[in-house]
Parts: sequence; C-alpha cells; structure tokens
Amino acid sequence: MSLSGSQDLESATTAIQSRPDNKTRRYDRQLRLWAATGQSALESARVLVIGATATATSILKNLVLPGIGHFTLLDHATVSPADAGNNFFLEGSSSIGRNRAEEAVRLLAELNDGVDARADTRDVAELLASDPSYFLGFTLIITHNLSPVLLTRLSELLWAKPTAPPLIPVRSAGFLAEFFVQFHSHEIIESHTETAPSLRLDTPFPTLLEASRALDLDGMDSTDHSHIPFVYLLVRALDGWKTAHDGLPPQTSEEKREFKAKLNAQARSVDEENFEEAVAQAYRAWLPTTIPPHLTELFKDTTPPSTVFGHLIAALRDFTERPPHVLPLSAALPDMKSDTGGYVRLQQLYRAQAAEERKQFRELLQVPIDDAVVDLFVKNAHGVQLLKGARYGVLDTEPEKLGPHLGGLVREAATHLALSALDAWKSSPPRQTGGPTTDELREHVVALLPGVELPDKELSDAIGEIVRAPTADLPNVAAFLGGIVAQEAIKMITKQYIPVNGYCVIDLVDTWTGVIAS
Repeated sequence: MSLSGSQDLESATTAIQSRPDNKTRRYDRQLRLWAATGQSALESARVLVIGATATATSILKNLVLPGIGHFTLLDHATVSPADAGNNFFLEGSSSIGRNRAEEAVRLLAELNDGVDARADTRDVAELLASDPSYFLGFTLIITHNLSPVLLTRLSELLWAKPTAPPLIPVRSAGFLAEFFVQFHSHEIIESHTETAPSLRLDTPFPTLLEASRALDLDGMDSTDHSHIPFVYLLVRALDGWKTAHDGLPPQTSEEKREFKAKLNAQARSVDEENFEEAVAQAYRAWLPTTIPPHLTELFKDTTPPSTVFGHLIAALRDFTERPPHVLPLSAALPDMKSDTGGYVRLQQLYRAQAAEERKQFRELLQVPIDDAVVDLFVKNAHGVQLLKGARYGVLDTEPEKLGPHLGGLVREAATHLALSALDAWKSSPPRQTGGPTTDELREHVVALLPGVELPDKELSDAIGEIVRAPTADLPNVAAFLGGIVAQEAIKMITKQYIPVNGYCVIDLVDTWTGVIAS
C-alpha cells in the first residue's frame, strides 16, 4: 500500500504468483528505482566516453553494470606506467604500450555481456575537424580532463544543435573535482518528487463525498469504527464544518484547533489510531489544492507545441482551466490505518475517478499520443519538469554572474575558479617545465574575475591542492566520481529524477560537495 505503487488484492496476489524473468531478477534493485520505462531507456542508450582514464572507466563501470545499451570509449593514447598504476581496468604492466581504449573496453565488457562495447582508437581532435557529425550519433557524451581547447570545440559543436546529445565534462586534479551537465532543455515526466499528489480532501469528488457522508459512525461496532480510513473522516468532518461556516474551511489557528478537537472527540477510545492519523493529517482538509508553481510557470508559455511533451503540457494547462482548477487526480494512496476491505474500497473510488479524469485529459490532446505515455504523464503530473540548461564554460566568461557566488558559495566558487585557472594555464603558452605554480594559477583567477575581492584562504587551499597534484587521477577520487557522475548520466538518459543543473564541485580533502548554479 505504498504511495509509489498501491495495489488491490487481486493484482497483489497475481504479482506474488508470477515468476520474474532473468532480466528482472538481474536488475531487480534498480528496477525499483526507475522501473521498466527507465531500464528500457538505459538499454536503448548509446554513450560516448572520451579518454580512458581511471575516472572515465570508473564512470563506465557504473553504466555497464546497470545495463547501458552501448558505449564507445574514444582514446588514441597508449597505456603509460602511470595509467597502469591507477586504473583498475588495465592489466598492470602487461597493458603498458597498448591502446588505452582497447585495453579498458576488453575488461569493462566482462562486467555485463548484455552491453555492446566498442573501442575507438582515433584522435578526438582529428574527429572534431574531419567528422563532427560523429558526435551527434550518441545519446550522451562524457569527457574527463579533455584538453580545454578540444572541450570548448566539442561543447560549442553540441550546443549549436538543440537536438545534439547532452555533454558531461568532468575535470579533476588530486582530491578536487567538478562536473557539469550541458543541455538545452530536459523534459522529465517521472521526477520522483517527494511531494505527494493531492488527495483532494478540500474539494472531494462526488463519489468520495457521498461515501464519506454515508458512514454511520454511531451504528458501527468498535472494530469497524477503529478502521475507518482517515480520508473519509476528514472529508466528512470538513463537510460538516463548511455547512456550519458558510462553506468555508477552518481559517484561523483557533478554528483549526477547534476542527481538530471536534474530530478527536469522535474517537471512542485513545487507542483508535485512525483518528490519531486524521488529526495529524487535518491540515490536508483546509490546505487548498493548487497548481505547483513550476507548472504555473510552464503554463505561461503559449507557444504552439512541437513535441509530445509540449502537447501534454498544453493539455494539462487546458485541464486546469476547468473547474475545480486542479491537476488530474492520482490513484495512488498513502499507507493508512484501515482494514484491507476498507482500504481497497477507498482505492477503487480514487481509481475510478482518476480513470474518468484521464479520459477527460485525453480529449484535450490535439495530437495522437500513446496511451502508456499519457497514463504515465497524468500519474506524475504534479511533478513533471522542464529544465533549461546552459553551455559549458559560459559562466567563466561572465564575471557578473560568477562573482556573486563568492558571497554565498565561497568554497565551491574558489574550487571552481582554481580548476578553471588550471585549464587556462594548460591553454596558455608554457612558462616552465613541470606543473603550474601558485602565482601562475592566481594570475589566471584574477583574469577570470578582475577587480573582485577573492577569498584568500579558500582559494589558497584549492590552488595548493592543484599545484600539488595537477594531473593526478587518484583511484579513490575516480571511484567517487564514477558513482556520482554515472548517477547524473542515468538521470539524463532515463529522464527520471532531477539532475544537477550547474557545476557540481567536489572536495575530498574536506569531504564536501556543492553546486554552483549555471
């Protein structure tokens, strides 16, 4: 009887009796996170990873295990002794001198025989120059410590085409790292929001109101009385309150306390947990059912829709313009104190009303859309999102946007600036052999934010770590990045959950993460 997937007795029994297939058993845990729709999207995805570094292969490991459909690892470099020492997907000294992509793909492919794995030994610079369309044939592209010049060319190529795949550039140095998700717009139907859909207790639909009014509380025995779902109790109590108060719900704090007291007085004993639930959930009765602000903003765009998602949003806007001006009802119910029969009967009321409202919603659609997509959209209508993204690197070219982050996100901004300074140093003419100096990186930071007072301690700490290990791809940092970046990649591929929208900055010296909005 969970909020995410309530069942009646027949469907629950059928689910228990059915035997899961091999794929369901293999991916059981992740299917609980993103269901069959997410797994299908994952298995249809084509991911390009540029650079067979320890971090890149760790990211790939966390995409291969859940069953990504295809990945290509693009790298023309050969395995060096340093690579052999820090990359778990190379076979030590026996891999030295061989192509990094081929060696890593051979071992990554062993993790999941259902994944199509390919090594591409061409040079990314040559591909960008001779065959830029190559990069448009993937669902998602991930890079790690790619040359700043090449990364800029790649991000500009992808940004120039709204239909191009999202890009996740990852950069790390020692125990510091950050990544960014570049996309134009990102449609999310299954956001898995923690905000539960409205039960519509303030504006109950006719069959719910009728069932609540029909309850004979005085004539029930003690067992039935103690198992009335709180939904009925609140709808009935609010109906009586409105009758005595000119159709208005409780308004003031005093009236709300009075409402709870009258509700509590109906309990026959202190052991009736359903009445305790009703009192605890009483706010749902007077809290008006409204349209979430993020949807209100989406509804303001009256441009004729050109995508399936756009048509769904347009129909949703039209639906909410009809009385009682609410979103389509969700059939999902939370757990509550009740006997099985009472809960199922309540669920049947919600399911019947939800089915009727889905039918009304379909009638508002201007183009044919698959029923399964419509059902999924209506079920998750309260949490659908349309995110607007930005191009990678633009923040560093706009001091007026980057500077204010120093006022609130000091550590995050200082670490981001230090990593950007390292990229700038890599792109500038070499001044000496070896890595950058503290003074050189500070010069580049000042160039990024001229005339802005910089946080000395935080910036010094970040620059110090980068000077100590400007090229180090540490196994423990690679493992952490492998998990967190793969998580965001899966969000983008499945179009479920809310991805990071900005720079996710990571400091494993002091063990914190933060996000700088783009």
